[in-house]
Amino acid sequence: MAKVGERRDQQRLALIEAAERAIEGRGLAGLKARELAAEIGVALGAIYNLVEDLDELALRVAGRTLERLDAALSEASRRAPDASPVDQLVAVAVAYRRFASDNLHLWRTLFEHRMAPGRPVPDWALGDQMALFRHILAPLRILRPDLDATAHFRLSQTLFGAVHGVVWLGLEEKFVGLPPDELDAQIEALTRMVCAGLGEQIIDRV
Repeated sequence: MAKVGERRDQQRLALIEAAERAIEGRGLAGLKARELAAEIGVALGAIYNLVEDLDELALRVAGRTLERLDAALSEASRRAPDASPVDQLVAVAVAYRRFASDNLHLWRTLFEHRMAPGRPVPDWALGDQMALFRHILAPLRILRPDLDATAHFRLSQTLFGAVHGVVWLGLEEKFVGLPPDELDAQIEALTRMVCAGLGEQIIDRV
């Protein structure tokens, strides 16, 4: 039985890696069960002995992407251990843009994938997503130690949403997006402006 379980684990990993390559090459539309089954050498129906469905498979790939993003943001913070909280937030924001640029299809899939109607995102996948907010929360707690945990989290969501919006529009090359060669400078300016506004009284009502 141990060998059977080990073989299944190997096939499952092979399936996730094949799905990752498919998304990396063609985006979420590249996630085709029949093609994936052929690539890893199993029958089409056997895929569903390895994962529940393509939603789970997309989430497993997203989890691997989030792990790599987490490592990139951690590395950005480590490069400047003595930096101010504002500089740390700038470094994380710019690292986020660079990761998105270097992993465009995988990064897009984090936001494009939708669960089937009526199916919630599993707790394990939500945990993967929420873990990344610590890179924003730690500097915010230093900048505004007077705020409670809820206010800190709301601020981290707002700051992430602002930076993500600029990155998304820029990389999608929308007509309102910034030119790619200006993204980092404007992301830094945006982050610094938000941080400068954290002393305003209105923030206390977040």
